[in-house]
Amino acid sequence: QVQLVESGGGLVHAGGSLRLSCAASGLTFRAYDMAWYRQAPGKQRELVAVISNIGITNYADSVKGRFTISRDSGKNTVYLQMDSLKPEDTAVYYCKGNYFDNVYWGRGTQVTVSS
Repeated sequence: QVQLVESGGGLVHAGGSLRLSCAASGLTFRAYDMAWYRQAPGKQRELVAVISNIGITNYADSVKGRFTISRDSGKNTVYLQMDSLKPEDTAVYYCKGNYFDNVYWGRGTQVTVSS
């Protein structure tokens, strides 16, 4: 059974930092492209950052220079380091893994940035 479990969310002041983690199990982690998405209240889910199975990264324009995605294949975990947080970063953050037609989502972790 595939599981993606996010952790690390919380409440932080603007300008602060958080590091999200997504622990994967039940899949061949090193084969999967991994990504972080977020969904704010009343808005559609949007891509934040993606890291391919070989470590190529890409970011939404809104987070470039502030967020860093990384992965540790030894721990089957993908991370999202979030610095210089802004109130508009407030959302539920979801982890996604995909390998061709196999797509899996975590349940999400809440990030709230106060002004």
